[in-house]
Amino acid sequence: MKAEDPAASREESESYFAKAAELMAKYGIEQAMLADANPGRDRPADRVIQVEGGYVVDRIDLLFSILRPLGLQGIRLRGANGKLGAEVHVFGYEADIQRAELLFTSLLLQAFNGMRHGRPMWGESVIAYRKTWLMGFSRAVEDRLEAAEARARGEAVDGANGRSAELVLADRASVVLASYRAAYPKTQGRKRSVVGSGFSAGGRAGNAADLGGTRVGSGGRRGLTA
Repeated sequence: MKAEDPAASREESESYFAKAAELMAKYGIEQAMLADANPGRDRPADRVIQVEGGYVVDRIDLLFSILRPLGLQGIRLRGANGKLGAEVHVFGYEADIQRAELLFTSLLLQAFNGMRHGRPMWGESVIAYRKTWLMGFSRAVEDRLEAAEARARGEAVDGANGRSAELVLADRASVVLASYRAAYPKTQGRKRSVVGSGFSAGGRAGNAADLGGTRVGSGGRRGLTA
């Protein structure tokens, strides 16, 4: 059964994509375990991702919903005018950054294709509806990624050196956080809120989204749009 098959039920598609997400999470854990035994395979890195297109704040929100479950840290950069811009400085291990970029590109397309089919309530601002739709999508994606990563950690076997996946990932998280704090020692997180009726519809779309890309690309500073 292919999830893209129009004859497939919603339940079948969601099951297919859930399994694909778990496979991608397992791939990430496997790469981390291999790098723990051979550090030259995967090193700490940082990358600036430029986010392009409309609804830039919502696009960046989706990016952070991917970064957090994958053990990455990021900060939205300010432009020359001192205002928050469309660039995000990401810290993590190279393989995880590549995974996040792949997911972000795929999920942007899925999110904006789905958002455009949404219907706001009578009299509601289309922009308000779409912003809450995208927020619901991002929250569902983050929850699913966290669940897939947790299952993959629980099922992973110890490395050849006897270290568990939990220990390996905790060490990697410490390295990433130290790099992030060294670069931005005074950073504080922010919460955002939006008003509109699209959150539930966006959440349903996020729960049905394909999280299972497995191609790993390369590159540095780049722009991502949809």
